[in-house]
Amino acid sequence: MRVLVVEDTKVLGEAICERLNSLGHAADLVMNGQQASDILKYQTVDLILLDLNLPGLSGLQVLKNLRSRDNPTPVLILTAQDQIEYRIRLLDAGADDYLTKPFNFGELEARCRALLRRHHGYAKNITDHGNLQVNRDARQVLLNGEVQPITSREFQLLEIFLGHLGRVLSKDEITEHLFNFDESPGPNAIELYVGRLRKKLSGSSLIISTLRGLGYVAEVTKLPKSD
Repeated sequence: MRVLVVEDTKVLGEAICERLNSLGHAADLVMNGQQASDILKYQTVDLILLDLNLPGLSGLQVLKNLRSRDNPTPVLILTAQDQIEYRIRLLDAGADDYLTKPFNFGELEARCRALLRRHHGYAKNITDHGNLQVNRDARQVLLNGEVQPITSREFQLLEIFLGHLGRVLSKDEITEHLFNFDESPGPNAIELYVGRLRKKLSGSSLIISTLRGLGYVAEVTKLPKSD
């Protein structure tokens, strides 16, 4: 998933991005509040990790600007403030969750998984889609109970399709979710990744169809019963 990390402490921000990238997410670091607010006017992301004490524009104002545009992207606040009144103010302003600094990276990952899962309408980290099971904790895919060899990028692409079942996704939309700012995918990158994912999930209930000139649409179908 595409994650925007807004944190003005470079060492911490880079560490968070490195951790998220190692898990297969496409994470970008922005260290200025005004820059983050400007980016979010045109750039689609799946999750925002937002520090509050930022140059240019405060994290709280970035959050308010985002919600004023009715943008529902989940926001996890990273804050050194632990007073209950302050946390209430953040939640009322539109934050989805908060994490007090210093924090454990394992907890950060778990909260990110929870926010992404809820945003895509799933109540738990292990979900079944016909004969396909997806374990987001282990980043594992099982087809008819057997683990399938799948790369981090392919798992990320699978999550994108599962989060938008029945909806046509253009190549540009998929690119926005799959790659970060520093990556320059080739013109055929999406076709290659979709082709690899289809091959590995061959025989599964998840069907990824190509709509020429439009993009791709994923649907979960019922497989015919074997005699």
